[in-house]
Amino acid sequence: MTDPSCIFCKIVRGEIPAKKVHEDEHVLAFHDVRPQAPVHLLVVPKQHVATLYDAGAAHEPAFGRMLALAGELARGQGAADGFRVILNTGRVGHQEVYHVHMHVLGGPEPLGPMLQRRK
Repeated sequence: MTDPSCIFCKIVRGEIPAKKVHEDEHVLAFHDVRPQAPVHLLVVPKQHVATLYDAGAAHEPAFGRMLALAGELARGQGAADGFRVILNTGRVGHQEVYHVHMHVLGGPEPLGPMLQRRK
C-alpha cells in the first residue's frame, strides 16, 4: 500500500531518485537531501503509514527492522561513536512528511542539544 502523492512512497517506488544505503523487503534507507549532521539518513517503511498514531501490530516487522538497522547504518556511514534516532509525529512533533520516517544522525563530533529549554 502506497500513497500516490507521498514523496517517500515515490522514492520507494523509484519515481524520485535517492542515494540509497539499504533496501530490503520492509524498509528503505537513504541520505537526507537536507542533512543536519555529517551522517543524516532517513529510514522509511515501504508500506505507507502516515504517522505513528496509525501504527499497529501489522507494522511491527517494518518498524522493528528500522530500529534494528539503525546502529549498522550509522556505523557504516561514519558515526562510530554514537548517533541519534528521531521519529517526529504529528504537528506538535514537527512531522513534515506524513509517512513514518526515522532520522539517523551522527558524525565524528557530538551533536548539539536535542531539545531547547522552554522559558
